[in-house]
Amino acid sequence: MTGAARGEVVWRPDPERAAASQLAAFGRHVGSHVTGHTPGADAAGYAELLDWSLADPAAFWAAFTDWVGVRWFDRPTEVLADASMPGARWFVDATLNHADHLLHPVAPDGGRPPAAIDVAIVSRSQTRDRVELTWAELRDAVARCRAGLIARGVGRGDRVAAYLPNVWETIVAFAATASLGAVWTSCAPEFGVRAVIDRWSQLEPTVVFAIDGYRYGDRVVDRHEELAAIVAALPSVRHVVRLPYLDRPVRPLGDRGDRAPACQESTWDECCAVSDLLEVDPVPADHPLYVLFSSGTTGLPKPIVHGHGGITVEHLKVHSLHHDLRPGDRFMWFTTTGWMMWNYLVSGLAVGATLVLFDGDPASPDLGALWRIAADERLQVLGVSAPFVMACRKAGLEPGADVDLTALRQVGSTGAPLPADGFRWIRDHAGATVQPCSVSGGTDVCTAFVGASPTVAVRAGEISVRMLGCDVRAVDPDGVDCPPDTTGELVLAQPLPSMPVGLWGDPTGDRYRATYYETFPGRWHHGDWITFRSDGACEISGRSDATLNRGGVRLGTSDFYGVVEAMPEVADSVVVHLEDDGGGSGTLVLLVACAPGASLDDGLRRRITGELRTQLSPRHVPDVIDGVRAIPRTLSGKKLEVPIKRLLLGHDPERVASRDSLADPAALDEVVAWALRHRSPTSPEVPR
Repeated sequence: MTGAARGEVVWRPDPERAAASQLAAFGRHVGSHVTGHTPGADAAGYAELLDWSLADPAAFWAAFTDWVGVRWFDRPTEVLADASMPGARWFVDATLNHADHLLHPVAPDGGRPPAAIDVAIVSRSQTRDRVELTWAELRDAVARCRAGLIARGVGRGDRVAAYLPNVWETIVAFAATASLGAVWTSCAPEFGVRAVIDRWSQLEPTVVFAIDGYRYGDRVVDRHEELAAIVAALPSVRHVVRLPYLDRPVRPLGDRGDRAPACQESTWDECCAVSDLLEVDPVPADHPLYVLFSSGTTGLPKPIVHGHGGITVEHLKVHSLHHDLRPGDRFMWFTTTGWMMWNYLVSGLAVGATLVLFDGDPASPDLGALWRIAADERLQVLGVSAPFVMACRKAGLEPGADVDLTALRQVGSTGAPLPADGFRWIRDHAGATVQPCSVSGGTDVCTAFVGASPTVAVRAGEISVRMLGCDVRAVDPDGVDCPPDTTGELVLAQPLPSMPVGLWGDPTGDRYRATYYETFPGRWHHGDWITFRSDGACEISGRSDATLNRGGVRLGTSDFYGVVEAMPEVADSVVVHLEDDGGGSGTLVLLVACAPGASLDDGLRRRITGELRTQLSPRHVPDVIDGVRAIPRTLSGKKLEVPIKRLLLGHDPERVASRDSLADPAALDEVVAWALRHRSPTSPEVPR
């Protein structure tokens, strides 16, 4: 993208609210404690604060951790001792515990932390009734679960795995695990057996928390057989703690045969039966907190290790300064426990926010379900995915008129670039005072590095700011910074506290360095295309390894989807480009899943071609447009752009994607069949 027109401003900060934001309070703190810095509460003040955070990251993070009140057991002797990438050393000699922050929230700028009787968690589900936990009840539950883990032999460095949904017990088990210095990992119960085994076999957990099944809308999903197969394949597991979520008698998992020694089974209530004092163990800042996994679309999923210090500090920053969350605010992000947004959501406790959890189908009984929860629970911040926003738009929802959203001040969107029409829909149908907050980051950093600020206006189709402390840049293939309005590879030019402390099972760090630093030495390569504007706003236009290159012109996949999926006949789509080794324009393939009642006939093909030609360019017109029942996506909602491209280039279907990491494995089967039918007999790598 070069010189494209910008969208209109869809949200402006209220001056009084901006001045009262925690971001402005932190700016005043910096002004009174750091010589020469007096940033205000407007966009210019944000820009100055951002520039300082990048010019002197050690001073920025030191000032922030002091202001926010990080609960160190031992304070760091240096905040950033070495800024090398890779090899940055954060919070040297410091000890802390992430669970300590979840259970005893910070209250910066003279704020008052929540009282013991205040509500910490609201857990809503399509499987059981609504549950509330006060802060006192949360702390007691964690103390009990911690005692149960100790009784089951869990100590520092041991791995605890969860096959649990987004319910309060999952947070309790996580906090109890972290309090011991043990290492947490989780897979959502909708993950298939192979997907879980591929992940957990790398970690060798000793304890597994699991449910018996769940309800998704009106559908009952039993997971007993899946759990039995998972445990049978993991000889390291010594204890399985069962949560009877479907309100059925818990069936024993059975003998594991010769594949693994027997393991003990107990229920959640049995694990948490003993009352105990709540304690947390101090651990070094780089001590492993949890392991997240890459999506697993190609090869074995990468086990990404995050540390106590980096996650605690980064999440305190993003929640307090960018979401402006404070004690008593209500915060919900629709997510499963297999997506990094669950970890991001849970950290809302650290700033005293009340978490509202939801487990179930967000479209049951209709797409208004999450908006009704937002109204019922008086949410201040609601997070969803970009596809959900666009589905609501396509369905003609008007939640601002249907329910009371007057408490709502921010709608977060992630998982994919949010088209400009999605921003406009939030403004027009969720509320003119609601800030659209499109954010982008990823599992690898477990945060967003571009997003929103409570003091900066939002334009349709644009992400407003670099997050504080995030030196995000667009670079050309030679690693040279791109000028404004020019699309380049997204890199981080300086370290971020929540970058992984490593990859599990990679003692030399070779795999870690190859993953993030091989393409642009000394800079973190994230794998997205990004375009910055002169004022610091940006647009993400898809994965760089899935980007289309037609005759030397790079085309972001999100541009296609914004046009094609705006058509009422189209439910979903995916576009891939097969390059021509001879230097030609290659083959552009567009697969379309039609909406119910529609079909991909010649008329719709002509309309798609005409809209792409008119709204984008002749270079965007596909060579092949064909229909499939559904577009393959991962369980976190990402389209399989790169695996589909590899499939069309003749790679083995069994190797291009992990079926158990997919929301609908049958959708991939259909694309495999399509590719086999359409390959040219003389040139099997290019479909006709």
